[in-house]
Amino acid sequence: MATTDTPPPDALSLLRSSIAANTLPIPSTAEEPSTQADTDASLATASYLIFNSQSSQNGGQHIAIPLTQPTRFISTAAGNKPLDLRSVYFCYLSRDTSVGAYLAGIQALNNELKAAEKEETVTNLVFGEKLDLLSWLAGEVGEEESEFIRSLDANKQTRAEADAAAATAEGGEDVEMRDAGLSDAAAAKAEQERLRDIYAAERKMGDRNTVLRGVKMQDFSDVRKKYSMLFFAKSRPGANNTTGQPAPTLTNNPALRPPVKAAQPGRRPEPIILLSPSASSLLRMPNIKSFLEEGIYTPPESAGGGTGANILHLTRTLPSISPNGKPTRFILVDDPSSFRPDYWDRLVAVFTTGQTWQFKNYKWQQPAELFSHALGVYVGWKGEVVPDTVKGWGRGVMVAQIDKGSQRWRDREVVEDVWRGIEGRMRAMGWGKDGQR
Repeated sequence: MATTDTPPPDALSLLRSSIAANTLPIPSTAEEPSTQADTDASLATASYLIFNSQSSQNGGQHIAIPLTQPTRFISTAAGNKPLDLRSVYFCYLSRDTSVGAYLAGIQALNNELKAAEKEETVTNLVFGEKLDLLSWLAGEVGEEESEFIRSLDANKQTRAEADAAAATAEGGEDVEMRDAGLSDAAAAKAEQERLRDIYAAERKMGDRNTVLRGVKMQDFSDVRKKYSMLFFAKSRPGANNTTGQPAPTLTNNPALRPPVKAAQPGRRPEPIILLSPSASSLLRMPNIKSFLEEGIYTPPESAGGGTGANILHLTRTLPSISPNGKPTRFILVDDPSSFRPDYWDRLVAVFTTGQTWQFKNYKWQQPAELFSHALGVYVGWKGEVVPDTVKGWGRGVMVAQIDKGSQRWRDREVVEDVWRGIEGRMRAMGWGKDGQR
């Protein structure tokens, strides 16, 4: 039998070891970089990952692995084929980003690869595969405990069989013929084939994100628009369901009607604040009132009241807006589909998570135009990275961050900053002493 060359280093094992040692590999345009420019490359322009391992196994030498090299991670998103190293490394770099930011990053990277005239693309991993890969790379599970990563022994056996087949095709040495029943390797291969058939028949389970979204984000705003009035109006406290009359809709709500100066002299229009309907938003209808009025953050799932309301009111004294310290009454909604044209003139702030589908039913659907008319407010966890989309919207969006812990005494400071931003934007928009522009 012809001897095979030493197999190349395993990219997944090297990446796992590098993460454990806190020495991430460096993208490079050259296999043996000689200048700083070679290592100042993005994942799109780079061709190799340089691992600076100091173990005695490789003598402390640099190891360069092509970014196109297949790994032991078998992905359904890649057609049940090995995932390339570039997709694996980008998934790890995006471990702390949201689903929307991860998808946007993949699209941007694929565009860069296309601009660089490279045929390869980065694969978008579904939620279950992404979670499994990140847990394995972080060392949270054992070497052989991943559902999607093939074992090193299986890889070695497959490589050996491929080398033997190649040698036979080239007319190399004679292949030894043996009884398959006497070969441990053949029995192991048969067992692997049997297990592969069993796993292929299994039904993949997922969480609510994968069930609702699948491999890409889905926009359910049309469903919400059609049915929110029907269900939310019936569940509002105090709704009149005993007379047989339909509950008032958002359009017929007196609080949202424009003031009639002839009939109600002196009444000021009530400014409107829009919330994000996204399930990932930290502030939604159940907890926004307690946050802005009392300065205490409560998770939406555990908030006590207002879970069925689609419109809320709160008051706030704004010294530069309200005459004689009279509180200003605000209207809070998360669905503007029933807005009349004059309602948009009273919009002063928009709470956003950075997802642009939120603006689909808005009068101004482009973020740059929207945040030139109203203040954007992004509220996230302290210490987490602000989405690139929010950063790209510029000074029209203010960023506020709240603590993750149980101590809520800092919430009041964050709320005061938000109100200062809203008051400043209202003053710039022309809201004066009479509350009008």
